[in-house]
Amino acid sequence: ALEASQDRLLEKQLFRRLGIPTAPIDEEVTSFPALLKDRRLGYDGKGQRLVKTRPGPAPGHVQSEHVLEGLVPFDRELSLIAVRGAGAETAFYPLIENVHSEGILRSSRSPAAHAPQMVAEDYATRLLDELGYVGVLALELFDVGGELLANELAPRVHNTGHWTIEGAETSQFENHLRAILGFPLGSTAARDEVVMLNLIGELPDPAALLAHGARLHLYGKEPRPGRKLGHVTLLDSTPETVRAVNDLVSKQH
Repeated sequence: ALEASQDRLLEKQLFRRLGIPTAPIDEEVTSFPALLKDRRLGYDGKGQRLVKTRPGPAPGHVQSEHVLEGLVPFDRELSLIAVRGAGAETAFYPLIENVHSEGILRSSRSPAAHAPQMVAEDYATRLLDELGYVGVLALELFDVGGELLANELAPRVHNTGHWTIEGAETSQFENHLRAILGFPLGSTAARDEVVMLNLIGELPDPAALLAHGARLHLYGKEPRPGRKLGHVTLLDSTPETVRAVNDLVSKQH
């Protein structure tokens, strides 16, 4: 799992081998601009750039350190948090709808509305079984007109699943431990519709957040632009509450 997830080319090849739809890459790319991505060490939008033409081949027999990926005209970004136990049993959290800006996750909402849950679970099951995986794994997806394309996999607990701490019967963290220790997996049911907002760059007034019922989680990091410092979870996901807390959070970006 680590080998595939740390190399974007191997990751795409894994998706294709398992019959999981994904974006066109390299010679399959026929329209520009497209994304030129570093094969390794890319995260939060780093290690990629838009290119207007196809890059030249790597010199000699040297394997390219990049992968060319076609732009996907997606309607929204989704993710699925999956867990596989030591006995190969699996469980899945409800699909999550995510919003990114400048390559950084800003917000997550679960369950995602009108989302093809069973399709996502099928893709994740293929990956979990192929890899013989034990623990929590996240699959990032594009929703394109109701069809799902795999974007990336993350073999770990995932930022888009942090809402499960308060918002699910069993958090992704507890289920990861249950899986690797050989315990029965806990229920992945959501308690209600939940919204999570990342705190990026600077911290808003905690008292103001708590006044709106937000559950505050701080990571103990020094503030700096673009850095994830924590997150807030809203179990009251009414538009008024989400708007008020989002306004507090957005002022710090």
